[in-house]
Amino acid sequence: MEPGPPNWLLLFIGLLHFCKDLTNTNWRTFQHNLFMLTCVFFVFVGPCARVQSSYIIDNVGLTILPSSTVESGTNVTLQCKASISWDTVSEPTYHFKFTKNDVMFNSSDSREDTARYELFPARAVDSGSYGCHVTVRDKSKSSLDTVFTVVGLQQPVLGLNKTDVFESEEVVAHCSAPSEKGSLIFYFHQRFRSGDTQEVKRAMSEGNSLETRLTLRHIGDSFLYCDYEVLLAGRSNHSNEVQVSVKGMFITPVMNILPSPEVYEGDLIEVVCRVVGAHEDVYVFLIKDRKILKRMPVSLSHRFRPQEGDSGELVCKAEWKALQKETYQTITVKELISKPRLSVEPRDLFEGDLLTMTCSVSVYVPGRIQNNTLKYSIYKDHKEVKRGDVYSTTAQASKNGNYTCKVQASSSSNNFVKESKTLIVSAKVPVSKPSMNIVGGTLVLGKPFQLLCKSERGSLPITYTLYVPKGHRGLDEVVANPGEIAIFNATVAKRSELNNFLCHAKNHQKLAPKVATGIQLEASTTIIEPVSKPVLTSTPSVEEITEQHDVTLFCSVLRGSPPVTFTWYNAETRVAIASQMSHKLRGSYVINDVGTQHNGGYYCVCTNPANETMHSDVITIAVKMAGWKKALIAIVCLLLLVALILVIAFKRHLIGFKRKRTAELSVKSAGTKIERLSLTQSEVTNMANATPSMMGKSVWSEHVSGSESENENSVAAPKSPELEYAEVQTKQVDPSRPPVKKGTDTTYSEVRHSRQGVPEPADSQASVEYAELNHDAEPPSGGGNHDDNAVQEAHQEETCADNSATGNDIGPGE
Repeated sequence: MEPGPPNWLLLFIGLLHFCKDLTNTNWRTFQHNLFMLTCVFFVFVGPCARVQSSYIIDNVGLTILPSSTVESGTNVTLQCKASISWDTVSEPTYHFKFTKNDVMFNSSDSREDTARYELFPARAVDSGSYGCHVTVRDKSKSSLDTVFTVVGLQQPVLGLNKTDVFESEEVVAHCSAPSEKGSLIFYFHQRFRSGDTQEVKRAMSEGNSLETRLTLRHIGDSFLYCDYEVLLAGRSNHSNEVQVSVKGMFITPVMNILPSPEVYEGDLIEVVCRVVGAHEDVYVFLIKDRKILKRMPVSLSHRFRPQEGDSGELVCKAEWKALQKETYQTITVKELISKPRLSVEPRDLFEGDLLTMTCSVSVYVPGRIQNNTLKYSIYKDHKEVKRGDVYSTTAQASKNGNYTCKVQASSSSNNFVKESKTLIVSAKVPVSKPSMNIVGGTLVLGKPFQLLCKSERGSLPITYTLYVPKGHRGLDEVVANPGEIAIFNATVAKRSELNNFLCHAKNHQKLAPKVATGIQLEASTTIIEPVSKPVLTSTPSVEEITEQHDVTLFCSVLRGSPPVTFTWYNAETRVAIASQMSHKLRGSYVINDVGTQHNGGYYCVCTNPANETMHSDVITIAVKMAGWKKALIAIVCLLLLVALILVIAFKRHLIGFKRKRTAELSVKSAGTKIERLSLTQSEVTNMANATPSMMGKSVWSEHVSGSESENENSVAAPKSPELEYAEVQTKQVDPSRPPVKKGTDTTYSEVRHSRQGVPEPADSQASVEYAELNHDAEPPSGGGNHDDNAVQEAHQEETCADNSATGNDIGPGE
């Protein structure tokens, strides 16, 4: 018992019960009903929610019974069997498909694992590759393809509606293979007694038979048979042969031309065409140049007057059903006069010229045609414009058109008219004054450009010739076809050269050429002059550039069409530092607050719409120091010089002061009179020969009087007396004496003078005379006066200081 329907029924009943008691039940009853409905729902949904059964198609096989190769007419069964494995007790549903050459031709559903298809009986058309395809739910599997072959074709049968016929008469033939299936191709053959075979016809039929019409043209007895072909199966055997007898049909026509095949134009001739002893249903045709002149049964007669051009071949043709017989004969028509010829003068006709047309003929048979009987007429566009053989007028546009002439002639037997060929008259138009234009409307001086020379009116061909400046002649350009133009290549270096261009246009040999000048070219053309080499300058000049000022670099050109683009570059880096487009011939670039970092070379590059780039020469900028810095340095140097001078002056003053102070220490005078300490020559000699212990010892000669007063007076003196030095030459040393230690040969003496007019105390003033020989030996450490040594040391220190500071400042005699 299937679980599905009870579940649906229980669910439906539960829903009805739940809806009925929904409004009139308490909460406990509602809960009970809801629980029951839920149980019914799960009973229904349970089978659907279960996991589907598993299965697998193990194998699909196709079997052809009784065999995969059978004779034609055998009953054949195609059997497809599927083998599957599954986990449920219910049987699956199988979907079977049979295919032939991968095309399905049968399908079926079954609970069984086997499907069958029968071919009762099997024919050649059933041959092919068969396969079987099985589908169970969402899984499919196919069998291996099996080739099925039907051997042998049924022999066809031929039938004719009649066996005795005339040549070209049609016969109805019927060829059939009743047991075959599908589309067949039928072939019909005719076998002659000589043994030769000829295919008469072939045709395709959707069934197993074909009826068609055959035309037999071979006279005599022959045999007809047929066969057929099945695609992919081969060709059948011949059918039965049927003998037919084809009789000849004697309907060949006879043609006569009276009075003769050779006639003069306008003469009357008669053509007779007939079939002797023919059936009543035979028709005769008279044909010339594939045109039927006349058609009659059995026999015909046709009369006409041939004209010039009617010479040619006449055909007399007889027709009976599908049978035709022909006879040919040629006629020749001689001309009495030639065809008119219309001529025009002059041949090269221009508007304004005198136009003359003449119509003429040539008489070939003067005996039959008289010249005075010829009548001429001239026509324009099929309208008569002149009766006569000559027509004269002035050529103009209104006279252009298609002209012909006709000649009417009379002979002894006929009157006829001949017409000339059409003559097209079209007077040429004289060329108009040309105009010159620059192609593109723009030219660059110094570069090649194209110049167009064109006339608005004028018949072709027109020859244009360009004359360029300096007398040179350009190439000729011939415009022969519509749409062509005359273009010349030229080059100019200056604007004024455009005025010297000349263009000649000519299309008539007898007329002077039309001339165009280049005066208008300058006004109608955008002329671009390339820039000249630029010049780079600076303000201030490169020699006057100082730091912390602005420098303007001016780039200027003498020539060039605006706008001009100026670009400034650093010569070392070759990197553009500024660019400017100007409608003037000069551009500027300002370097603000110039410094040493701006030192180096600079150049500028100029270009304009001529697309030529020009470079200036390089200028070098060397930034100089600012003026205030120079002034400051000068002031500092001046101050240093002044300070140095002051230092030197102060030092000299200080040295003089020290000498005066030293002189005060050597005062020896006790009164106003200054005693002089003198070193005699002998004393100096003695000192030079003194022993080492005596070297360096000071010799003092002083007169002491009132030492206490002297000290007081010397201290109270407002100004120290001057200290003078005198150079004393020493006596030459006796060579016989032993040498002494090397020392200084110069001896200084100090003489103290008192002020003139100032009295000195006798007791406190003293004049000191000091003499010292400068030797390397140290003074003895022992004897001598202590005061004398102290004075001597002080005086030596001052003397050394003076020598180191002033050098030779003290001259002799001080």
